[in-house]
Parts: sequence; C-alpha cells; structure tokens
Amino acid sequence: MKIHETALISKDAQIGRNVEIGAFTIINAGVSVGDYSTVGPFCELGVPSTNSSVSSLEIGSRSLIRSHSVFYSGSKFGAQLNTGHRVTVRENTIAGNNLQIGTLSDIQGDCLIGNYVRFHSSVHVGKESNIEDYVWVFPYVVLTNDPHPPSEVRLGVTLKSYAVIATHSTILPGVIVGSGSLVGAHSLVAKDVVEHTVVSGVPARYKCDASTILLRDGTGQPAYPWRKHFNRSYPVEVTERWLDET
Repeated sequence: MKIHETALISKDAQIGRNVEIGAFTIINAGVSVGDYSTVGPFCELGVPSTNSSVSSLEIGSRSLIRSHSVFYSGSKFGAQLNTGHRVTVRENTIAGNNLQIGTLSDIQGDCLIGNYVRFHSSVHVGKESNIEDYVWVFPYVVLTNDPHPPSEVRLGVTLKSYAVIATHSTILPGVIVGSGSLVGAHSLVAKDVVEHTVVSGVPARYKCDASTILLRDGTGQPAYPWRKHFNRSYPVEVTERWLDET
C-alpha cells in the first residue's frame, strides 16, 4: 500500500492490498477501495449525502480514479473502474465491471450502469438513467430526465446494449435507445429508437438500418454491429463470443 502523507483516510474506510492514494485525497468513512487500485491526488471518495440513507461507497479492484474526481456515498462499482480527471458521481449509482468515465463527465445518481460501458469526456448522465452492457457514449452527450423542467418528475433515459450515442447529442426524458442502434452526431432524440437502426437530426428521425453502413477502410464490410470488427480493450472470452454470433 502506498498512501501519500497528505492524504486523509478515515479509520472506518477499508483499503485493499497494493492500493495507491495520491496527495491531498480524502477517503471518508464507509468507503472500500479494492485491491490493486489507484486513486489520484485531490480526489474525495464517499462524500456524505443528505439524499441517501446509505453511507457506503464500494470501488472494485484494479480501479483507476484520476485526479480531482469526486464520488458521493451510496454507490457501488465493479472491478476496473477507470476515470479521467475531474469526474463527479453522485449517490446511488450501481455499475458493473470495466466502466470508463471520461474527463469532466458527471453521473447524477440513482443510475444503473452495466458492464463495459464507455463514457467519453464531458458526458452528462441524468438521474435514473439505465444503461446496459457495452454501450458507447461520446463527448458532450446529455442524457436528460425532467420532461417539463423544473419539476419533481423523473423519466430516465434507457440505452440498450451495444447502442452508440455520437457526439453533442441530447436524449430527452424517458426515451429508449434500442440495442445496436446509432444516434448520429448533434441529434435531438425525442422518440424511442428502434434497435439496429440509425437516427439523426433535430428532431432525430430514422435514416437507415445500421447494417447498411459500410466501414470507410476500403473493405466494404458493414460497420454495424460494431462488435464484429472492433474488440480493443475487451477480454478475449467476450470477443470470441461476439465472433461466434450469427
């Protein structure tokens, strides 16, 4: 274990084996950090929340939380969480393994997030969002939840497995983006997106089936489903299963 002398670690926190904690980082009571994890400088984990009765925060093993990131209490993350810098995650967020959260992104809490989800930089995830496995969300995307702001009504966005949301898009409250679908850049999505289709525009409209888009690499192969040709950073047991799919 390597803890910087300026870090403040509660006696009621649980720090795993071979964990590194950077300068001026605060680890509050009820936090557990899994084995072989790294928490960078100027972070705070387990910020107390008046919106949750749960005071714990669980960070899975082999995680990397970069500098100036803030995690509130009441959340649980699987193994290999990986963040950029200045990430904020509010209470009651439950996430699977290998979640990546890009720099300056924020997750507003009460969210369910699956395995191998990728948020790029400056992504806003509204409360009660439900994001399934292997979803990609690119920079400056906003997932909203209030159908008539400001109000106490919450209608979280649902992103089904393998969906891709391109940069600068906004998904409006309660919208379901279907499995394997693509939301084109700079889109405003106000209606549910059928699985394996492409929508784009303001408001977003159906453009084509995703399978008709070809890779721009000269091969003439379909770009979607993307898992048929893109497997970087995924475990072999997962990518082999993808290749065996019909």
